[in-house]
Amino acid sequence: MNTEILNQMKLLRLHGMHRAFSQSLEPDSQKYTPDELIEFLIQSESDDRYNRRINRLTSNAKFRYTASIEDIKYDDTRNIDKNMIQRLAECQFISEAKNIIVTGSTGVGKSYLASAIGYQACSLGHKVMYYNTYKLFTKLKISKADGTYLKEVNKIAKQDLLILDDFGLKTLDSNDRQYLMELIEDRHGKKSTLIASQLPVDNWHEIIAENTIADASLDRIVHHAFRLNLQGDSMRKKQRKKN
Repeated sequence: MNTEILNQMKLLRLHGMHRAFSQSLEPDSQKYTPDELIEFLIQSESDDRYNRRINRLTSNAKFRYTASIEDIKYDDTRNIDKNMIQRLAECQFISEAKNIIVTGSTGVGKSYLASAIGYQACSLGHKVMYYNTYKLFTKLKISKADGTYLKEVNKIAKQDLLILDDFGLKTLDSNDRQYLMELIEDRHGKKSTLIASQLPVDNWHEIIAENTIADASLDRIVHHAFRLNLQGDSMRKKQRKKN
């Protein structure tokens, strides 16, 4: 009877329930009343589905770092407002379709912070995608050539949070400007975007390099965005010294 029940659970893809019921059959397992066993099985299945969904979301996001809000360092030299980070960790900004801008010099932890916010969003069930900006634009150029551009753009548009890292490492060409404008236009007022850059926002106009598109894009990105300007020494250098 128990073997048949386990087989049925497997066929129905009740993986959490299957594992929990298998555990309950072990000789040294806790003894449950019928009501307790049902509660245990249902909770185990619920937990398993939640964990698999979070793992799927984080895997699809393709983060640069495995990062967490809890591991962010708030020493005085970094200029990170802990209260703001804790508010952002609630991910209300995603519900409100607001943006985040993270700036700072090389190595101060911009990518880690962006990844941590992204992981937190995934843990709350939001769809996130993380891109190096230059690699994303290269990917979109290739998709233009092979006919998959609309598919790629629509996929990005559906993400609750789009993270564009290393924005501004090179001046945008005409294609890049068009991709940026389309992405931002699709998301404006609907979805959230986080942009991390070594350059202060005042220099982004020069990077976009076309006044009309720069004005339109920046107005949509910067307006009502949360802004974090990280400071201090390179975290990578500090880590190398410790090692």
